[in-house]
Amino acid sequence: MLRMYSSLTTWWDGLKTRAQDEGGATAVEYALMVALIAVVIIAAVAFIGKSASSQFNHVGNCISTPSSVC
Repeated sequence: MLRMYSSLTTWWDGLKTRAQDEGGATAVEYALMVALIAVVIIAAVAFIGKSASSQFNHVGNCISTPSSVC
């Protein structure tokens, strides 16, 4: 009975200590935010890159073959 009580109190103390220690949780949260920001930046660069590429192609075509459409 004493052994069960001692293991239960040890488990409870460890649980309280882990609940109070938020260093690991905040580090994980910051890592997730950095990853999300990186994904958004990569998506924006990919989208803007394609848009800029099509604009440069359009301007290049207008310079090489001038017409009223340009």
